[in-house]
Amino acid sequence: MGRIVAITSGKGGVGKTTSAASFAMGIASKSNTVCVVDFDIGLRNLDIHLGAERRVVFDFINVLNEECSLQQALIKDKRVEGLSMLAASQTKDKDSLTVEGVERVLNELCKKFDYVILDSPAGIESGAKHAMYFADDAVVVTNPELSSCRDADKMIGFISSRSRRAELGAKPVEMSLLITRYDADRAELGESLSITDIQELLGLDLVGVIPESKSILTCTNNGTPVITLEGKGDNAGGAYSDMVDRFLGADTPMRYVTPEEPSFFKRLFGK
Repeated sequence: MGRIVAITSGKGGVGKTTSAASFAMGIASKSNTVCVVDFDIGLRNLDIHLGAERRVVFDFINVLNEECSLQQALIKDKRVEGLSMLAASQTKDKDSLTVEGVERVLNELCKKFDYVILDSPAGIESGAKHAMYFADDAVVVTNPELSSCRDADKMIGFISSRSRRAELGAKPVEMSLLITRYDADRAELGESLSITDIQELLGLDLVGVIPESKSILTCTNNGTPVITLEGKGDNAGGAYSDMVDRFLGADTPMRYVTPEEPSFFKRLFGK
């Protein structure tokens, strides 16, 4: 049976969908079968991040309502073998989700894939509640700002107390922390929270730190996950690759977490 991993946060706009797309592609690139599911019912953005927006015919709600088979709704990625996506509905609302229906679809996915990655909406509305309820693992995403961390802390408490594992008294959901939009220079100047500050606030093991990058917006617009930039001179792509390795158990050193040494010309001219 596959393992269910929820990518979640308390605050919107922290990079959950960006992270879910890169994480899913990275896990699949390690010879795993992966399905990434968009739980943001009524909005739907994951298909854009994966460059599949024109290929969506059936969606999650169609499968849940038995209007099509799961196989009909799955969209296979053209770049990485083993990676598929199940899109959210743009025309239904989040009340369309039911515990029984979601459980049936996820059970079917877990029979087909090694990992089922849930791109959860922010907060504790219906889509997020259903995603977190069935999770075996949760990656909590936050920016290095106090409001984002405070909302993430609420989500950690919700997962700890309201997941199916908590209800059954089973082994707790394995939670880890992903920090996005991190600027080591600003953190050193005290203009944003440091990694130490965030870990002290949230108390989770760190699975990755994604540095601020101008390339992320370009990747989104092009339908290309940021992880594809690994080895192409962009630190964010390498950071997502490192995150995948750590999640899979590798002891990978943390990169991009300290200020870069200024170049010779910057030291010389101060620019």
